[in-house]
Amino acid sequence: MKHIITAILLFFCISTFAQDASGAKHLLDEVTAKAKSYDNISIDFKYVLQNTEENIRQETRGDVVMQGDKYVLNILGVTRVFDGKTLYSISPEDEEVTISSENTTDENTITPSKMLSFYEDGYNYSLDIVQNIKGRKIQIVKLIPIDSKAEIKEVLLGIDIKTKHIYNLIEIGINNTRTTLTVNSFKTNAPLSKSLFTFDKKKYKDYYINNID
Repeated sequence: MKHIITAILLFFCISTFAQDASGAKHLLDEVTAKAKSYDNISIDFKYVLQNTEENIRQETRGDVVMQGDKYVLNILGVTRVFDGKTLYSISPEDEEVTISSENTTDENTITPSKMLSFYEDGYNYSLDIVQNIKGRKIQIVKLIPIDSKAEIKEVLLGIDIKTKHIYNLIEIGINNTRTTLTVNSFKTNAPLSKSLFTFDKKKYKDYYINNID
């Protein structure tokens, strides 16, 4: 599922910085600071997984709500609730809840709680082209893992220059699998239930609990 979570970053660009790594970092830092100023962020997105060599194409929609390190992610029929310490993966189809610690040891695994700062360690980055998509100017930022053994070949972030919000993200794996996430809606500072990030065991008393820690 790490390919799914890679997609939600903010960034804005000044074209004179094109292809300059220090300029890219400066701008990423500014957008990250802006995103962190929000009390919470809610995103609805489209997810497409493609591998033409294997004739694979998977398309679906998902949504995520984030507040600090906490998040609730819905994708592919599974809800993931992270309360800041423990990750609960809830699968109604399997009637199973998997309980684990969030994986923070792999620098190439980008989770919602890391997505605003994942570029700070383990990546080289530069500004790429500016695209005009449906009347919107989208700045592309290219990130390449420093680790030559990483499963990710490169990550391309598309940022709406006017709104300073993410437009899309493309992750290309070493096996040429291309994962694309496109943001359909981006909302901030919405009123949230106090229990949103809390796992209520009573609701899943008939589920199999798989504790893998």
